[in-house]
Amino acid sequence: MPRRRKEPLERRRDWWTWDDYPPSSPLPADGIKAQTRAGQAFGQTWWGGKWIAALERLVNPGRLKRGRSYARRGQVLNIDFMGNRVESRVQGSRREPYEVTIEVRSINDKQWNRVVEAMASQAIFAAKLLAGEMPQDIEEAFSSAKVALFPERAADLKTECSCPDYANPCKHISAVYYLLGERFDADPFLLFQLRGRSKDQIIADLRAIRGAGGAVHATEGEPAVAGIVGGLPVSEDSGADGEQAPGLEEYLDRFWDAGTAIESMQFTIARPEVDAAPIKLLGHPPFWNEKRDFVGEMESMYRRISEAAIKTALGD
Repeated sequence: MPRRRKEPLERRRDWWTWDDYPPSSPLPADGIKAQTRAGQAFGQTWWGGKWIAALERLVNPGRLKRGRSYARRGQVLNIDFMGNRVESRVQGSRREPYEVTIEVRSINDKQWNRVVEAMASQAIFAAKLLAGEMPQDIEEAFSSAKVALFPERAADLKTECSCPDYANPCKHISAVYYLLGERFDADPFLLFQLRGRSKDQIIADLRAIRGAGGAVHATEGEPAVAGIVGGLPVSEDSGADGEQAPGLEEYLDRFWDAGTAIESMQFTIARPEVDAAPIKLLGHPPFWNEKRDFVGEMESMYRRISEAAIKTALGD
């Protein structure tokens, strides 16, 4: 039996090129690793979870599953937001990373104006959004404008990848999809941006509607508030027919009187709607160790303080 001739070492090395790297084994990358681990669901907030649920409804689950492993391994090198467009590079099995773009269909200005008006009609919407949280029933504001916050049809998403995979989405696009859910967890305004309005635009619009002349426009059944004096709201109706309301000095002799209005006052002892709202509004301080979650730790502290205050107030 003739002996098999050995291939020269150089030829064997040339045969194993980067382009022939096994497709099931992407090249190692030190990119953005998902915070969720195997067995955990992507999207820790309700709005992040809704984003993932919308994708899983519109996209083949098998295609998304391959993207989850890429997201957890750090194969996504960057995620850049450009208006309603996301640009990313994902390391696959070839030396050059693949170019990924995801574009979300924008809501037009007329529809956005109706959405913002609906947001402004609910004081809690503005308070939570300014604190960096998405109100639980924010979708009602979009429904009133006959639009959706989250993608409802495949046409709401336009995606491209430079990889040779003919299927869309490929695993590279799917990996970016999942990491977007985590980005939305941290900043819900990014979801609004992909629908056509930036954080600054929304806040400016809300203030323009609710804060004309420093007054807060009232919703039905809610008194309008012109300002705060001594921690108490002062009604816009204090001076009827344009007359100036009496000065405080005229009430000095009755300053300590409770008055009959106190009999109808009611108090609710409960945790605030938003934990650590001032901290979330100010954001991450520059002096804090970036390896530790400052906002998360402060949120936990605020929550414990609230719980201790409630126990004290109730005598527990």
